[in-house]
Amino acid sequence: MNGKRILLGVSGSISAYKSALLVRLLVKAGADVQVIMTESAQEFITPLTLATLSKRPVLSAFVNDKNGSWNNHVELGLWADLLIIAPASAHTLSRCAHGFCDDLLSAVYLSAKCPVFFAPAMDLDMYRHATTVENLHRLESFGNHIIRAAHGELASGLVGEGRLAEPEDIMHVLTDYFTQDAQTRVLAGKQVLVTAGPTQEAIDPVRFISNHSSGKMGYAIARTFAQAGAHVTLVSGPTGLPVPHPTVRRVDVRSARDMFEASQDAFVNSEIIILSAAVADYTPVHVAAQKIKKKEPQFSLELTKTTDIAATLGSQKRPGQWLMGFALETNNERENALKKLHTKQLDWIVLNSLRDQGAGFGHDTNKITVIDKDEEIHEFALKTKDDVARDLVNLIAKKLSA
Repeated sequence: MNGKRILLGVSGSISAYKSALLVRLLVKAGADVQVIMTESAQEFITPLTLATLSKRPVLSAFVNDKNGSWNNHVELGLWADLLIIAPASAHTLSRCAHGFCDDLLSAVYLSAKCPVFFAPAMDLDMYRHATTVENLHRLESFGNHIIRAAHGELASGLVGEGRLAEPEDIMHVLTDYFTQDAQTRVLAGKQVLVTAGPTQEAIDPVRFISNHSSGKMGYAIARTFAQAGAHVTLVSGPTGLPVPHPTVRRVDVRSARDMFEASQDAFVNSEIIILSAAVADYTPVHVAAQKIKKKEPQFSLELTKTTDIAATLGSQKRPGQWLMGFALETNNERENALKKLHTKQLDWIVLNSLRDQGAGFGHDTNKITVIDKDEEIHEFALKTKDDVARDLVNLIAKKLSA
């Protein structure tokens, strides 16, 4: 943290008193801290306290009342190495998620060129409310980082999630981020191909065969590579997810054949290939031109194998190309994963088990085991998919650095 320029946004929450402890820890670690407070935050902790600890005047308005000087939100956004809003109230989360900038803090957020972290704090029911959950997802989809609220006793007397993460825990997250950033510098400028989401295999004009993949894991991986400075092509099956990062080039596909052809095109110039998509193994031999009517009590569908993308690209892999595949298993997990690793000539296989709670399709979390071609095993705990993506990217960066 030494020498890092940190913008600390403080919004209206009873937990704003913890921002004083966070400022102290940041300054002690050698960071240059500029505090920006919302008007409501000043009802919970005084600007004088935070100004004294940060050794800088606290900013809260576009115009300084004392001397009429302009607090330039654009310059502040360019100055910072990192912006963290802690505590981030429900109101501030909503304002940032939807682009309102009627105060200095939200204007600085919209101007920020640096990584942005939100540490929410609010009462249990507010934190669980669908609008807050949606706003947090929306902010994450923009490439921001969320430091989840902690579980414990709240100011209301309720017990549950909603407490601001402890300042020491926030410091660990920020320190880890800058450490990881240094580790992943080797990825800057690398050409990366990521596949994500499901495929849809048409039966007729209105029906298809598919699976439960949401695409969240692949999109998190694409975003993490892009944040590390890589040039990312994301070949995506049908999902409801936005482009994960402004620099990511997304290629939308539907069927397994579409995904194979798009992946083959991008593979030629790619140095790192991450095949996280859940591609259909079989597709109908015949696709009806008209909707199939329900007539007979039984209906048979003839299927044929699709092209194995991982095996095909593995056989074409050149020196200097690195290939990571995924294996979602329900039984004999490691045995099946090792077989895929070697037969498809992968450098890594990422194993998920549907027997692990919170892993697999449909979750915002994942639990993985990574096995490399030398059969070295890397096990990871259950984490958010963004954190899993960082683990995978760091693993690849470490290999490339070596």
